[in-house]
Amino acid sequence: MTAVIPLVDLRAQYRSIKSEIDAAMASVIDRSAFIQGAEVAAFEQEFAEYCGVRACASTGNGTDALYIALRTLGIGPGDEVITVSHTFIATTEAISHCGARPVMVDIRNDTMLLDPEKLEAAITPRTKAIIPVHLYGQICDMDAISAIARRHGLKIIEDAAQAHGATWRGRRVGGFSDVACFSFYPAKNLGAFGDAGAIVSDDVALIETARAIANHGRHSKYIHFREGVSSRLDGLQAAVLRVKLRYLDEWNAARRRIAQQYITHLSDTRVELPTTRRECGSVWHLFVIRTDDRDGLQAALKVRGIETGVHYPCPLHLQPAYVELGVPKGSLPVTELMAGRILSLPMFPEMTSAQVEDVVTAVAAAQPA
Repeated sequence: MTAVIPLVDLRAQYRSIKSEIDAAMASVIDRSAFIQGAEVAAFEQEFAEYCGVRACASTGNGTDALYIALRTLGIGPGDEVITVSHTFIATTEAISHCGARPVMVDIRNDTMLLDPEKLEAAITPRTKAIIPVHLYGQICDMDAISAIARRHGLKIIEDAAQAHGATWRGRRVGGFSDVACFSFYPAKNLGAFGDAGAIVSDDVALIETARAIANHGRHSKYIHFREGVSSRLDGLQAAVLRVKLRYLDEWNAARRRIAQQYITHLSDTRVELPTTRRECGSVWHLFVIRTDDRDGLQAALKVRGIETGVHYPCPLHLQPAYVELGVPKGSLPVTELMAGRILSLPMFPEMTSAQVEDVVTAVAAAQPA
């Protein structure tokens, strides 16, 4: 049946700012400014300012942002990059596409983010970088990760695809590393009307290199200093993102209110609620509960018209694509346990209190205290 309460409602967001979005897109069409141009430059500046960093290079999508960031930092064949298995495959695809080897470590049982205590055991002479994945709207323990990276001379690339506006000790994501990467896939907290991505950093020269790689390795028309790729943010997407960026903090605040409503009213059920660190200001990209009967609960909610998701049901180290890495089942026990227990409930800024109550009622009915 069609979901009465969707996991994400992009139409509701569009309706709330329709006149601004339509005007911004019409302006780009009137000027035929479809590739790069003023809208892209303005968005890059505004997003860098939002993240509290000096520079931003936009890309065609978030996966390209990671790949280009890795190339910019000189990661290539023979290198190893440490990350997690509990993430979308884009994280590890970017590493592999550089010719490097992804090395996956386990996650924490509470936040389900990279466990810094597992990092040092995974470091070898070939390790060149760490990609902490800020999953579900939360930031990893950047204090611990940064300390380890400094000790071993490693680069840090933040995968912030699900954490637009999240904070660690009051500071926004994007400035805790050599470079941070974002996806603006439509369902993200800051989403385009198609694919889009960005790389941010305090290192202006690094961002200039990333921008050149994203545009066929050129610094001026027909002069190419290196081979690059074609991964340019188009003007229409930049215009949409500029409008939406003005609302991002408001939307994130709405997500926090919804998350608190969930936490308050689900506390008497048997489901395990999300854990957030005191230092972290989550932006609740997803609201992920845990239960021993995930499939049963998901089926029960579907009958009542409530759409849910699983992020992610099969860890990357167990995917057919990574058989050659030789990471056996049981190697990452927390990751594997969570993959069978997690369930994402509906979460979007326009979600009403009544909708949240309907979800809570349905969960409680399927999972009595």
